Amino acid sequence: MSDKVLKLGIPKGSLQKATFNLFEKAGFSISGYERSYFPKIDDPEIELILLRAQEMSRYVEDGVIDAGFTGYDWIMENGSDVHEICELRYSKATSRPTRWVLAVPEEGDIDKPEDLQGGIIATELVSATKKYFADKNIDVKVEFSWGATEVKARLVNAIVELTETGGSLRANNLKIIDTLLTSTTRFICNNQAWQDDFKKHKIENISILLNAAIDAKTKVGLKMNAAKSDLDNLLEILPSEKSPTVSTLADEQYVAIETIVDVKVERDLVPQLKRAGASDIFTYPLNKVIH
Repeated sequence: MSDKVLKLGIPKGSLQKATFNLFEKAGFSISGYERSYFPKIDDPEIELILLRAQEMSRYVEDGVIDAGFTGYDWIMENGSDVHEICELRYSKATSRPTRWVLAVPEEGDIDKPEDLQGGIIATELVSATKKYFADKNIDVKVEFSWGATEVKARLVNAIVELTETGGSLRANNLKIIDTLLTSTTRFICNNQAWQDDFKKHKIENISILLNAAIDAKTKVGLKMNAAKSDLDNLLEILPSEKSPTVSTLADEQYVAIETIVDVKVERDLVPQLKRAGASDIFTYPLNKVIH
């Protein structure tokens, strides 16, 4: 093993699988996470440890680990002084941000936060919830909830719960009356670690590769052949961050065109290209897109 090692925290729980999948997409091989809190990674300069996302920023701030992944919500909840490397747009179900929302039973008469004056709120996000109500000058009691918070919405007056799609709240007949905080995954590091040349370089490399893997999830490669006489029409149709790659074929009357497009536009774009003269069109998945 290398004498220099970056201690990297991976969030255990809902983000764990999505994080490992992202690392593998970025080119790393990880094993042993089903049985150990110290998974193996095929890079001798990285040491992985599984930690709860709720605790991650505290361990990073204290230097127990050099860097890690956690939600913006838990950085704010803990009030942690850490260096943020980048925002990583991924989560357990979608690439959309998660939200901490104030929710109440649909059948009740509470429609706005002010209606909760003197009430009891259950949540895991205690500090941020207290600040939210204090900023609104609404006097409530905020209690820590040990999981299954949706169930407690009818035992107390309201809950503050994390949601990505809102499906669980709807299933429990709860309505959202406000959003306290929007959160995405952040890659953070210890302030002293960021001053270490080796660790900073290693962290930056990981950031580049992970962001490239995230960008690749929403794009596909697109290749086709076309007659040179149709090239101008095709280039007008093709989206490209810079300019498509155009190569002359053995038959100099024809060219090969290659570019990268968003997955969402591919299905509408391909028929247009076909009608404009393109042939031998095919698309392929991407592992990484580095800008």
